[in-house]
Amino acid sequence: MGRKRPHHGSRRRGRTGGARTRARTLTGELVVSLPGVAHVETAEGDFELVRHGQREAMNGDVVEVALVEMRGRAPRAVVRSVIERSVETFLGSFSWAGPLGAVTPLDARLGRDFFVVPEDPSPSRLGVREGDVVVARISEYPTRRSSAVVTIERRVGARDEVDLNVESVVATFGLPGDFSRSVLEQAAAIELGVERALVADASRRDLRGRLCVTVDPVDARDFDDAVGARRLEGGGYELDVHIADVTHYVSPDSPVDNEAKRRTCSAYLVDRVIPMLPEHLSNEVCSLVPGEDRLAMSVLMRLDERGRVRGFSATPSAIRSAARLDYDAVDAVLSGASRPEELPCAPGDVERVFLMLETLDEIRGLRELERRSRGAIDFESVEARVRLDEEGRPTGVSVRRRTRATGLIEEAMLLANECVAQLLERSGAPAAFRVHEPPLEEDLRSCVQPLRELGLLDGAATSELLSGSPFAIRGVLERARGTDAAQAASALLLRAQRRAVYLPFNEGHYALGATAYCHFTSPIRRYPDVLVHRALKAALAGRPDGPEMRRQAAALPQLCRTCSERERAADAAGRMSQRVKMAELYLGLVGQRASGTVSGCAGYGVFVTLDETCAEGLVPVRSLGDEWFTFDDGRMTLTGEETGEVWRLGRRVVVEVASANPARGQIDFSLAPSGRSQGAPSSTR
Repeated sequence: MGRKRPHHGSRRRGRTGGARTRARTLTGELVVSLPGVAHVETAEGDFELVRHGQREAMNGDVVEVALVEMRGRAPRAVVRSVIERSVETFLGSFSWAGPLGAVTPLDARLGRDFFVVPEDPSPSRLGVREGDVVVARISEYPTRRSSAVVTIERRVGARDEVDLNVESVVATFGLPGDFSRSVLEQAAAIELGVERALVADASRRDLRGRLCVTVDPVDARDFDDAVGARRLEGGGYELDVHIADVTHYVSPDSPVDNEAKRRTCSAYLVDRVIPMLPEHLSNEVCSLVPGEDRLAMSVLMRLDERGRVRGFSATPSAIRSAARLDYDAVDAVLSGASRPEELPCAPGDVERVFLMLETLDEIRGLRELERRSRGAIDFESVEARVRLDEEGRPTGVSVRRRTRATGLIEEAMLLANECVAQLLERSGAPAAFRVHEPPLEEDLRSCVQPLRELGLLDGAATSELLSGSPFAIRGVLERARGTDAAQAASALLLRAQRRAVYLPFNEGHYALGATAYCHFTSPIRRYPDVLVHRALKAALAGRPDGPEMRRQAAALPQLCRTCSERERAADAAGRMSQRVKMAELYLGLVGQRASGTVSGCAGYGVFVTLDETCAEGLVPVRSLGDEWFTFDDGRMTLTGEETGEVWRLGRRVVVEVASANPARGQIDFSLAPSGRSQGAPSSTR
């Protein structure tokens, strides 16, 4: 008997031949992996498209498909209609095609040329030349009878002048460009005016003598929060959170406000920040820079010896930060790796600042215990950031994890957000609440078999998990901690969560175990926080239903929807930009070996996350063995039909870097010769 032909995929992948028996319709997201190769992701699973079944749909569109059953083969799909378009702008190369302009997308998955009609003046107005890279906005989507039409929104530059891969991310996710002249002019005219504000507003408290510091990443440029704390005689603590008073400078419906409303948030890409506010505000006037007077909105909290809130007040204020600290420096001094004298603050403040950091760390520990007792879920947070040189070339990867320093700031911000949300709900002032609903049972059910495969879930705990108990979810995460299954378990349960959104009413925050929650602590970079600050000021002034608040209430539903949507786009763009540069880094490391853990399984291969850099890449099935593989969607496993070898989440492997595609942010691995020797998850790494 001859050797069986290798199968590069799972048996769910059928051919288009065979008699068609019936068709039903499903709705899902179209994912184009290569030109002409696509599948649709639905609630009932993923289905490949038949040849030419994509029709006028594009990558990322929400589509209705007809699912065609094939006798003896896996069903396939054909697009019937596009329900929602995902691509509005894209990056492309401009050329002339007779009287028409043509824009060829740099993202080949868009799969077609787009045309600029002769009467459109945008190419000449923007000085676009043959071969230039441009941002095109789609004005007419393709149909079965007509081509797609675009207008040129921005000339990016000649091909050799720009980082095409990152610029493609900016365009794909519709991130904004430069601020308009009117916005920059208004921002430039804004003055600090701390003393004037104290005189004009009797309710604004002068807290400049109250010790506080900022603690941020080492590369941060805008500082919108400062913290202070002290122990009280007889037990308990005072915790101060001061937030930049953006709304003192940004009036509703002013040019700066309208632009911030359009952007809704800052986007943090691998090589740049696309800010919500002009730099004169975000990095200067509003930023809580050390040693300088700044206006703030302050939440002053009193905690008991167990870290529970016993009272709080909110007030407009003036503050002066004593030091600009970074997470690494704070972690070093708290752990004893460096001396307090090495903190970057005035010599006379060293002892006071160090004592305050110790107090903040005590509060962190108490608040973590308090939140756990009410069912909060802390998913393990690991963030890989690619380091770049001055010319934008990747030089390495920094992996950030939650530490004592990040934790003490996070706990202070969480508590301030909760206190403000409670105050707003009591007052009735219209604001954007941050709402996180419990996960759906069907989404949790998809985690059950994979978690059993990982040895993290038994029959007794399953029913509690399916009920959405946060304690059951946290129990799984705690059992996984320190094992090779930790990352996979966290990713599975995180994917099962519903996304937190902004709503004009309070429905609590499931993952935080909070009865009321809002975003108050980052008005420099998030527009919902601006709305919350305005509502808070109205509530403190006793005018929660004044004219300005009535206008805000009318606009809130749409603003909340827009802020939620643009937040998703900005987050996705940030992740994609990191993937682009990670792939660029690994393009120079082809052939190198690294160890990692299987973090995902699909019919076409397994995904592996590397230990050192957290880079994720695909090991195609052709690299797993010269046999057929069956993909079990429920268990999330791939099984070799001849050897019975099972590839599952949490399995340890050694891989070689096979290739990388920076434009798509993809890395491909192959198994190293000894890569399959490590089997099931171990109890410790």
